[in-house]
Amino acid sequence: MARKTTTDDPLAPVTLAVGQEELLLDRAVQQVVAAARAADPDTDVRDLMPDALQPGTLAELTSPSLFAERKVVVVRNAQDLSADTIKDVKGYLGTPAEEITLVLLHAGGAKGKGLLDAARKAGAREVVCPKMTKPADRLAFVRSEFRATGRSATPEACQALVDAIGSDLRELASAVSQLVADVEGTIDEAVVARYYTGRAEASSFTVADRAVEGRAAEALEALRWAVSTGVPPVLITSALAQGVRSIGKLASAPRGARPGDLARELGMPPWKIDRVRQQMRGWSADGVAIALRAVAEADAGVKGGGDDPEYALEKAVVTIARAARAGRR
Repeated sequence: MARKTTTDDPLAPVTLAVGQEELLLDRAVQQVVAAARAADPDTDVRDLMPDALQPGTLAELTSPSLFAERKVVVVRNAQDLSADTIKDVKGYLGTPAEEITLVLLHAGGAKGKGLLDAARKAGAREVVCPKMTKPADRLAFVRSEFRATGRSATPEACQALVDAIGSDLRELASAVSQLVADVEGTIDEAVVARYYTGRAEASSFTVADRAVEGRAAEALEALRWAVSTGVPPVLITSALAQGVRSIGKLASAPRGARPGDLARELGMPPWKIDRVRQQMRGWSADGVAIALRAVAEADAGVKGGGDDPEYALEKAVVTIARAARAGRR
């Protein structure tokens, strides 16, 4: 989720939105534009890519208007601005014009770092929009989306939505909006399953769940469906790794501990502790080791180390399912 500095006025002279998460960058822009139009419905908005901002263009856009109108100037991919234009922007940062809000969108890397540093030194309001690569971050995003609407969703429902939709924040936000609009009361896992059944079946986490439960046939069926619908193989190996590691973590945890205590210690939500406890029946320490090796081999296979990524995944799924069943004999 976007985080802001202590200067939290959307109408600050300069807003710096830093990161590579497109949805959050767009929301940072939308917030500024909404605040400007609330102050002046006739606010003029200029949304520019780097090639449209030539030397001298910023001076023209920020020069005093005959009608003293409010203006928002948005510069996307500011790290790609030419050296001469960056000089113009740096010069402007020292003496920003009244009734003008400049919004700089910057990827945050080494490229164009001088402009980034100059904006921060000038006291720009900063909104951080990091790329959400971790499932936990996307889960937190979904929870925040429900909270923002004033609606409640169970932890299982939030997790099911992430499992079904995947990593695209725009799709996750859209799914939350749809559920909130269509469903009354608390949104639970059954509701999510009803709306997103086809996608949930194609989820990498469904493949992992069936595999660690020892249900090889169902895991293979889910795997083939996932691959056929375009789920990237690397996401499937990641889900398999998470499933096996969760079992290993819980197996080595103190016996008799409460789910809440385990959740804090292992970094899992309490509801997941209960799910993993059910999945780990039949697992042994040797089985976890075998499964982790199988995941590592599959990961290498799908990243170019093998000729057939799908075969590498199928082999890993079968090995994991066998390891899950070994302790039940």
